[in-house]
Amino acid sequence: MPASLAERLLPGAQFHRYVKGQRSVVRSPLPYAVPEELAEHVDFVGGLHRFPAERRVVSRAWDGKDAGPRQQHGARAGFHLGVTPSILRQRYNMTGADVGLHPNNSQACAQFLEQYFHQADLAEFMQLFGSSFGHRSQVDHVVGHQGKGKAGLEASLDVEYIMSTGANISTWVFSNAGRHESQEPFLAWLLLLSNMSSLPWVHSVSYGDDEDSLSRAYMERVNTEFMKAAARGLTILFASGDDGAGCRREPGGNHTFRPSFPASSPYVTTVGGTSFKNPFLVTAEVTDYISGGGFSNVFPMPGYQTAAVRRFFRSAPKLPPSSYYNSSGRAYPDLSALSDNYWVVTNRIPLPWVSGTSASTPVVGGMVALINDRRLQRGLPPLGFLNPALYQLQEQGHDAAIYDVTQGCHLSCLDGTVQGQGFCAGPAWDPVTGWGTPNFPQLLRALLPPP
Repeated sequence: MPASLAERLLPGAQFHRYVKGQRSVVRSPLPYAVPEELAEHVDFVGGLHRFPAERRVVSRAWDGKDAGPRQQHGARAGFHLGVTPSILRQRYNMTGADVGLHPNNSQACAQFLEQYFHQADLAEFMQLFGSSFGHRSQVDHVVGHQGKGKAGLEASLDVEYIMSTGANISTWVFSNAGRHESQEPFLAWLLLLSNMSSLPWVHSVSYGDDEDSLSRAYMERVNTEFMKAAARGLTILFASGDDGAGCRREPGGNHTFRPSFPASSPYVTTVGGTSFKNPFLVTAEVTDYISGGGFSNVFPMPGYQTAAVRRFFRSAPKLPPSSYYNSSGRAYPDLSALSDNYWVVTNRIPLPWVSGTSASTPVVGGMVALINDRRLQRGLPPLGFLNPALYQLQEQGHDAAIYDVTQGCHLSCLDGTVQGQGFCAGPAWDPVTGWGTPNFPQLLRALLPPP
């Protein structure tokens, strides 16, 4: 519509065009009002004040930085040249029998920003790497527009690995076009889910934005949809991000850590990242220094995690200055998985050294879908919102369900105070790797009541 009409619809707004390089956006520097008779029906008006954030790639190829001391650990070490489905299944103790069997079980990943997968890439990936377990080589449903151009590395990674741990489970891809304020249209995707009567129980999402790049009203509306999804029995997993604690320069010149959303939502399960202690052996895991984690500046800490976070603060030998983070905010991640040195087939080419929490999230998503499979076979409901159960595992004597990751720190502000270091991993929960990484048979036992 013309700017003059938008100004009449939103009294007070005054629109101008702002240009930076090749990009231009229309925004109002002045506040707007919504006519009183409409106000109760409107959650927020987007795209008026905030400027688009600079985009950054979510998955990053290996860049040679060391994730900590490298040495062989344990007798079950096996030599490998990068993470593949069989390496993951070996590390997390999944057998050839750990595949989906229930006809009504399904899992999904959501794609944004014109990221598309190719069925031919998936078929080649499974031919190369899927010989040790029963699997499917095709996505069953694509919801939304699947572009005809090149496959995206992100989309290829998500689809190939959720179908490797969630093997033989019907898989959907939600392909979401468009933007919300130049970023992922998370709300449009969630409204689509809310309006569907039949959909997968597990959704893995490898995308996120800086919390401060979104309006509070928008994030709260997104959270409402997450709560609705949880009430329906859906499990939604988000990648914790690849910037460690993140970093933001305040107007006064000081720095603070920069949380990511929806990773910082109290109503999703957030997945961080780890590396093998020795990059060429199946060994114990240490922190992947990119693993996103920290504390929300917007959402208070939910009750299900207060005891675990208090324990972390009591036992952590060294913490960043308290001015860098909000210690009473929702803490994340909730758990982790390997996020370093993956093999991916994209545009028919096998690529090594793909890394990021974009890898760990679908890996965990597939395992949750597999646990749902066993529950459905027993006539039990799916897991739904995972966090309350996850934070009680230790209290209920299921320590073996998660491998505790206690070594390594993630990155943050490169300033004189914290010198690039955010938080460090420690015993039990920490804001780098959460509770740690899954030990599949024990996690299955913990989340599947005895018959």
